[in-house]
Amino acid sequence: MPTAQSTSQQLVVFDLANEEYGIAITQVQEIIRHSDITRIPGMPNFIEGVINLRGRIIPVIDLRKRFGLDLKAVSEETRIVVADAGDQTIGLVVDSVSEVINLTKDQIDPIPPTISAIDADYLSGVGKLEKRIVVLLDLAKLLGDLERAALLELSKKEKPGGHGE
Repeated sequence: MPTAQSTSQQLVVFDLANEEYGIAITQVQEIIRHSDITRIPGMPNFIEGVINLRGRIIPVIDLRKRFGLDLKAVSEETRIVVADAGDQTIGLVVDSVSEVINLTKDQIDPIPPTISAIDADYLSGVGKLEKRIVVLLDLAKLLGDLERAALLELSKKEKPGGHGE
């Protein structure tokens, strides 16, 4: 059995505006090519809409918009990371997905206080890997309560045939 010091966390690393971000591989269901997204009126601007993924309606969030970054046109590298965000499955539009890495506990630092003061509740830490820094996301905190409730209601309404999860 591994000791506490040797415990590592596997992360899916993706690029967004020339920065690297990571989410726990246990939260990632799959990574798909960017496809047509059906827009839904009345949603916050960073919620692009929904996709139908094999009969499941998945809300899609543009992380560039969510983080207030410059927008970028969809390219061959653009991906949608389908992941669990607490009680909801969501799709995250990212510039590209680069790799899966292992980080040990001692390679992960807490968010510096200067950053955590800037509405960054959805950041869970900073991973240090050689000369690279990977910002770790807490998907459960990526959406506010109102946004989560709206998306949950949307997924319930839009499910064809009322398939539950």
